[in-house]
Amino acid sequence: MINKWITENNSLRKTFLFKDFLSAVAWMQKAAPQIEALNHHPEWTNVYNQVHVKLCTHDAQNTITEKDRALADLLDSI
Repeated sequence: MINKWITENNSLRKTFLFKDFLSAVAWMQKAAPQIEALNHHPEWTNVYNQVHVKLCTHDAQNTITEKDRALADLLDSI
C-alpha cells in the first residue's frame, strides 16, 4: 500500500518509512538542499526509520497552498 498525503487541520501530512535510521536521515539530507532552493520549509520529525512531515503555508494563515503541493511532490520524488 502506498502511503499518501492526507489533509488534516489545514495541513498536508505524510509519514515516510525507511529501512533504518540512517536511510531516513540520508533522505532528509538529500531533500534539504532542494527544500532550501524552494524556500519553503517543512515541519518534520525523525523517529528511527520514520520521517513525519507536515506542510502548510504560514504566510497564508496556515493553510495549504500550491507551495505545499509542490513541496509534497518534491519529497515524493526523492
